Amino acid sequence: MLRSLYDWTMSLAGKGSSERWLAAIAFVESSIFLVPADVLFVPMALARRDRVWRYALVASVASVLGGIAGWLLGYYAFEAVARPILEFYGKLDTFNHLSQSVDFSTIILLLITSGFAHLPPIKVVTILSGVAHVNIWLFAIAATLARGSRFMLLAWLLQRYGESVRDFVERRLTQLATAACMTAFFAFVAYRYIAH
Repeated sequence: MLRSLYDWTMSLAGKGSSERWLAAIAFVESSIFLVPADVLFVPMALARRDRVWRYALVASVASVLGGIAGWLLGYYAFEAVARPILEFYGKLDTFNHLSQSVDFSTIILLLITSGFAHLPPIKVVTILSGVAHVNIWLFAIAATLARGSRFMLLAWLLQRYGESVRDFVERRLTQLATAACMTAFFAFVAYRYIAH
């Protein structure tokens, strides 16, 4: 199922309506969809490098709006809607584990790690933010910085290096981002431990 979702998303990159699809996928990725918007963003940006910043802006705005939708699901409709979504993707255990000790500083960290390395998946973080009643405005600002930074970094890399950076973007960037996020996570844990 995941492979067919990936292939379907990739097939959208060559369509005239690809920008609308990019916005739609970036939106639903942040609340209910499994395939990251990067899968569509990268081939679109490589095909039209003159539009790379526009695509990054579209993906960023749609992703933040989708994050707010995820927050609303967590806040108002966890049992009815969000729980079944998390169960469907097998992310309910991750969600339950994270919800044990969540506060705003934890949400900020999770938005950063999720925004850059998809750890944990962004939909888990957005729904969790709503369940934890994180202030919606602070959440929106943090999501804008985290998601916007990811798409703008990808845009810069793709515009500057083009096709030659595709392998880096699709494989090594995620590995490097994961390493950076793990470093940030351990620094955060160490800070919390020392502070308390």
